Formats: sequence, structure tokens, C-alpha cells
Amino acid sequence: RRPPALRPQRSSGLEEMSKGAYYKERYGGGGRGKGGGGKGGGGKGGGRGGRDSFGGELDGAGSGNRARGGTCKDLRSGLEQLEGRPYPAYRDLEGYEFELVSSITLVVHHVQSDPFAPPTRCYLSIPRAAAGFPSNCFSTKPREIALRDLIARRFARDAKLAGVDQRTETGGWHGGKGGEVTIDGPGQYVLERSAVVVTAEAIELRFTVALPAQGRSIMGHWAASVLADTLPRLAADALLCASYDPSHVKAHLDSVEDQMAARAQLPGLGLAAFVADGSLLPRASGASDAPLTDGHPVLFASPPSLRTTLLLPNAGKVEGMGIRCGVTLIVGGGFHGKSTLLQALQVGIYDKVPGDGRELVVADSHAVKVRAEDGRAVTRADISPFIDHLPFGRRTTDFSTADASGSTSQAAGIVEALEAGCSTLLLDEDTCATNFIIRDERMARLVAPDREPIRPFVSRVRPLWEERKVSTIMVMGGSGDFFESADCVLMFDCYSVSDVTARAKAIAAALPAATHPTPQGVFSQLPRRCPAASGLRPGLKVSAGRSGIRFGDEIPELDLTHVEQICEHSQVRPATAGHAPTFPSPLLYHSAGPRLAQPYTHQAGLRAAAEQPGGARRAEGLTG
Repeated sequence: RRPPALRPQRSSGLEEMSKGAYYKERYGGGGRGKGGGGKGGGGKGGGRGGRDSFGGELDGAGSGNRARGGTCKDLRSGLEQLEGRPYPAYRDLEGYEFELVSSITLVVHHVQSDPFAPPTRCYLSIPRAAAGFPSNCFSTKPREIALRDLIARRFARDAKLAGVDQRTETGGWHGGKGGEVTIDGPGQYVLERSAVVVTAEAIELRFTVALPAQGRSIMGHWAASVLADTLPRLAADALLCASYDPSHVKAHLDSVEDQMAARAQLPGLGLAAFVADGSLLPRASGASDAPLTDGHPVLFASPPSLRTTLLLPNAGKVEGMGIRCGVTLIVGGGFHGKSTLLQALQVGIYDKVPGDGRELVVADSHAVKVRAEDGRAVTRADISPFIDHLPFGRRTTDFSTADASGSTSQAAGIVEALEAGCSTLLLDEDTCATNFIIRDERMARLVAPDREPIRPFVSRVRPLWEERKVSTIMVMGGSGDFFESADCVLMFDCYSVSDVTARAKAIAAALPAATHPTPQGVFSQLPRRCPAASGLRPGLKVSAGRSGIRFGDEIPELDLTHVEQICEHSQVRPATAGHAPTFPSPLLYHSAGPRLAQPYTHQAGLRAAAEQPGGARRAEGLTG
């Protein structure tokens, strides 16, 4: 029931007013949605027809078809006229095109319904010729992606400098709130994102703005300050080539193009990864991706035996360490740089901004970091290559559990990565389940092999390479059991790396480790699972963040906390665009909550799931 103040009043004690008459009496004009009203969501014309607050003509039926277009002056005037009106009056903005400055047009795509709703979606558009960027900025796909990234960075930086990137709230519910202008702002990584789009004719920059209000009343002067004063400056600085230092644009585009070229050369050279000499691997802190600048960080230098040369389109010849496909161990004392290298490799699938220090640390684009995840769900996975012969004859070729142990979760993670097309596994002993990785001679004698369901990874790492051509790069500082299986052993000492493969092999020959049976064909066939079309009900509300995805209120979240290669929350957002979680990357494949995961089936395909009602719906305003 509506509170008394909002209930329609009765006329002369007779029947209640119609809804249209109620809104006409309360807000004036021709009623809600009729294009009139001195206060409510319409213009000043009253009744049928007339004009809205921005001078646009409304048709006689009140459907809101308007003569589109206006200037920055019209935008300011219209917003100031909305001062104090109910919040729905902001909808007069929707669909308008305002020329702000220098051929840059603002289009308000969708206006938020109230101050607490998701912000208003807008975009800026400028003809490519008017923007003035030279043709070589668009000559290749990598250069275009880099330019789009640069424009998004400039807009995000300027919004922060202008102080409009943060929401303002004063005086509680009745105080002023809103005003922030936000874009999917990049961090250290250059990702292909839809915040900036380039076509043959134009450049389009997409952002959101929280239209300001006091309570539920419009603060038109504040909105005019943001959209008509600040936004034109941000737009010109981001979208006009004249605002940029040409050398900075060239350096940014050249760097990204070289990184993509380096990654593309790896398969032809038989490499799983490459680390350029002079790379700065350490980060400022465990919570930051920025490079370490304090002290005297040690720059990377390749061992002579592994030095490789790449020929890049802009930098020319670049030397560094080539990590060959196969099995590579990274050993050394604690705090000497082993995990630092692996962390650089796990983001080697991405391009970085110039100055990051890891620009030419590149990895196989299908490299996946896998770790133990106690408590995660596993659904219909074939983990028999690693775990078999469970008590009471329980099968592991079609295994499900809502609460996996560390070893079971890591076995499932590897199998899921293989299903999704992984060609290089990255593992760090610090985040692995010990009983999954190794099993020493003493324990093997105490617990007979036929009483131990877990087949340690040390007995499976060679078959992974020999049967499926899946490489493994692994940090291992606590056991030498992998020496026999390794093709290359790298040792870190005070952040400097050396090739100690020959020494490791000699030690393995002198001190043999426990032997584990390694049957042939253990990875010859793995089933490929797909989400069933019945997995998610149409109409569920979907929300996403860096740590997970939630479908509806009652379904457990897809926990992505331990999917370490997700570097920005906007990477997760596209997975929420439809009802079927059609994750194209191995990175998201292995994190399904217990109830959500149940519909997995070996027969149902992703296409069938996407063809369900709403399954392939377009995500409007997506900035990820």
C-alpha cells in the first residue's frame, strides 16, 4: 500500500481519479508521459504536444518523439530548468544529441530511474577525421586496441583530476548525491574493452554519470556543471589528437604492438614463455600491480644457455630468456624471486602499459595458473587421471562434490583447464596441495599404492607433455622429486637466475627419488562438459564483480577469488550478459557453485544453452 501522502485523492467523494489525472493534478501539465507538466517529467507546453525542457518537440500522442539535437548551451539551459523537479524529469535527456565542442557529440543513451539506480549511460562520438589521429593508429588491430586503451586512460585520468570520479553525498537521504562520471578505467593492463569503440566513421567513448539529486528532486545546476562545464573539457582532451604528445601516442601503440607480436612468435620458436633482459619483475606490494620503485630492484638477466632473440616490428631485436615447451622447474631459496617470476608469467597473457617493467614478459596465450581451492564445488568432472579407486568403489570418471578437498580441487582445476584448451600449466608449491604434488618413498612404503587413491602430479607431469603437449612451469623449492621429469631447471639466487639443469640431473642420478607408476594413455581422452540449457532460469538477476558472479538471490555465487589471472572486474562482466555462462577462456571455467554446477551435462552444448529465451540477450551499455 502506498503511504497516505501518495494515495490519489478522491474528487467530490465520488470515484478515484484516473492515474493520469492524479499525476496531472500532482505535477501539472498533461499527466505522466503526456509531454506536459510544469514539474513532472515533461516540458512546459502542457497538455498534448508542446516541447520538453530542452526545446525538443513532442508529438501529439505524447510518445516522446522529439526533434533531436542541441548545443552545449541548450544542455545547460535545459538542465537548469529541471532544478527542483521530480527525478523522472531527467528522462527528457534520453535520446538527445548535444554538440559539446569541436564536433564532439554527447548522446544520453539511457537515463537512470532514480538516484539510487545504476547510473545514466552516455557516450561521446566524434568523426575520425575530426579527431585527427593519424591513419597509422588504426593500421593494425593491436594498434587500434592500444589507441582505444589510451583514450580510455586519458578520460579516466582527467575525470579524477577534475574531482568528478567520486560520488558526492551530503546530509543523508535528503542531502545531495551523485555527480560522478565514470568509465571502465584501465589499470596496468591493456585489454580490449568496449569503453572506447572505433568504427570506419567515428570514435565512440562510453561512460556513465550519476545525475545529481537532493532526495528525489533534481539538482539541475549541479548537473549542468558536470555535463555542460566539466564534460566538454574531458571530451576534448580525450578525443582530440591535438591534446596528446605525439611521442607518447607512438610509444604506447608501439609497445602494445610489440607485446602482441612477441606472444605470437612463441609457438613457432617452441617456447612457452619469454622474459626480456632488463625486465622489472617485482611489484610495489602484494596488493599492487605497480612496479617496485623503492630501493634497488634487480633487473632480469637471462642465463646464457637460454638466451633467445625475438624480432619485433618496432623495437627490433630483443634478447631474453626463452622458456621452452615441456617441463620447467623454478627452484631456489625462499624470498629469492621464484614466485615473482611465476606471477609475471601468469599475467604474461596480457599486454601492459609502457613503464610497467613487464612489457616483454609474455606467455603462451592459453597458459593457466591452477591452485588448490578447498571447499569449492566440482560437478561431473573426470578426475580419474589424478584420483581413482575411492573407497566403496565410488567412481571418479564422473565426479561431483559440493565441498572438495585441496587435492581434489586441484585435480579438478587441471582437468577443467585441459577441457578449456589450456596448453601451459602454471603451478606454485605455495598454493598447491602437498599430497597432490608429491609422495615420498617413506609414505609410499607405509601406505600401499593400492590404498592411496591420489596419483601425485609428479607421476603425471611427463604424460601431460608427451600425450597432450601441455607444458608445465612450476615453482618447487621443497622437493627434488621433479628433477627426473624436468626438461629445464632454473635456480634463483638473490633475484638472479641460472640454468642448473645439468646439476639437477646429476643429483637425481645419485639420489633417486621414489618411483611412481606412469601408465600410458592416461590423458588420451577427456570428456568435454557443457552447461545444460536448464541450468539457469530466465529472468534471474545477474551481478558480477572481481570475486564472483551471482545469478539470482538464492543460487550460490560463482566464487572467482582464486582465479588469479583475472586482473580487472570488468573481465567478469561479459559472462553475465546471458543466462548461459559461456566462458571462452580457461580462466573462468573451473569456478562453479554447487547448485549452479548441477546442470552440467556431456550432451548439451553452449549453443543450445544460449538459444534459450534471454540466453543470448544483448548487454546494453556494457563497458567491460
